[in-house]
Amino acid sequence: MHREDFDLLKQDIIYFDNGATTLKPHLLAEAISDYYNNYSANAHRGDYDISLKVDENFEKSRFLVSDFIGADSNEIIFTNNATDSLNKIVLGYFSHYLEPEDEVLITTSEHASNVLPWFELAKNKGITVSYIPLDNIHHVTLDNVKKSITKHTKVISLAHITNVIGDVRPLKEIIEFAHMNNILVVVDGAQSVPHMKIDVKDLDIDFLAFSAHKMCGPTGVGVLYGKYELLKKMYPLIVGGGMNGSFEANGDVSYNEPPYFYEAGTPNIAGVIGFGKVIEYLNQIGMDNIHKRELELRNYALHRLKEIDDIIIYNEYSQSGIIAFNYKDIFAQDLAIYLNKYHICVRAGNHCAKILKDEINIKNTCRLSFYFYNTEEEIDKLIEVLKNPNIKKEIF
Repeated sequence: MHREDFDLLKQDIIYFDNGATTLKPHLLAEAISDYYNNYSANAHRGDYDISLKVDENFEKSRFLVSDFIGADSNEIIFTNNATDSLNKIVLGYFSHYLEPEDEVLITTSEHASNVLPWFELAKNKGITVSYIPLDNIHHVTLDNVKKSITKHTKVISLAHITNVIGDVRPLKEIIEFAHMNNILVVVDGAQSVPHMKIDVKDLDIDFLAFSAHKMCGPTGVGVLYGKYELLKKMYPLIVGGGMNGSFEANGDVSYNEPPYFYEAGTPNIAGVIGFGKVIEYLNQIGMDNIHKRELELRNYALHRLKEIDDIIIYNEYSQSGIIAFNYKDIFAQDLAIYLNKYHICVRAGNHCAKILKDEINIKNTCRLSFYFYNTEEEIDKLIEVLKNPNIKKEIF
C-alpha cells in the first residue's frame, strides 16, 4: 500500500521497526525543502509576504492536527516529541495540581516517557506512583482499574497502545469511570494516533501526547493536546520570545493565551509545516484503512511465526501492529543482528519499557511493528530467514 511514496523502500531493505519511527514519504522532504528554499522566514514575527506565508502554513498544520484528533485548534501545542509533551504535562500542570500523598496510577508496561516524569514528581513532590495490575495476557482491564483506585487517586496515566505488548486499552470506559471519581486521565498516544482514528472529544481525554515521526512526519515535532480549561491552568516550562504580549522593566508581564503561551522561541517551523502535509497524506489513505491493513499484516505474521517451534510470542492476543517475540536460546540483540545480515530491520532490547520484565519474566525481546507500506511478501522473507537450519551456527 503506497510503497511508491517511500524512496527508502527502493533500497534492498525490509523495515519492521515502525514503533520506533516510521519511514518518510518523499512529500515530507519536498514540503520542508520548499520552506527552506522559497519562504524561510520566522513564524509569528514578520509583516511581510514570506513571513505571512509561514504563519499561514504553520497555523494550517495546527488546524490539520486538531481536526485529525477531533480537538479545537487552540488546544494543540507543538512540542519537540511525545516525551517533551508528557514532561510538559506532568511538570507544567500536575506538579502544581497534585499535593503530597496524592496518587498517580500507571502500569508496568508503560514507556519510560510515561514513567520517569511521574517518578521525578514523586521524588520532588511526595506523591505516590502506583500500578494497575495487568491481566494474565498483560492487558489492562476496566475491572483492574476499578480495583486499583483509592481515595488518593488523582491521575491515571496510560498509553493508549503499549509499545511492546501492543494492547489497545479500553480508554473510553476507563476515562468515563475515572471522571466519575474526579480523576484526570493522561494518554500517551505515541503508538495509537499514527495507527487508528482518535477522537479526543469522544474519548473525553484530558491530556494527550504524540510524535510526528512515528506517523510519517519529521523528527523534532510533537503534539500536546489538552482540554482548553486545563491548558489555561498549566505553567510553561520555558519562557521567552513569542509567548508574551509585553513586559516592563519593573517585572510586569503580559502573557499570550494558549497555545502560544507554551511555544516560546522559534519552533521547528519546517517540521511543523511538513507535518501538516503528512496529515493530509494520512487523511487521503484513511486511518481506518491503515488500522485494518496493520491487523491483516499482524495476523498473517502470527500465522507464519507459529510455523517455527522455537519462536516464543509474548503478545499473541493484542490488536495492534506490534508483535514481541524471541527465538529460543538466542539473545534478542543477536537475532536482530542476524536479521540485519538479510537487510531485515527489527527492534531488539527492552524498548524503553524497562519494568515490563517483571510481568513477562524476560528483559529483552525482538519486536516487529508494522505500518501500511509493509507486505506479506516481506513477512515471508522474514520467516524464510528464521527457518534457516543454520541460524544458530551463523549467530554463534
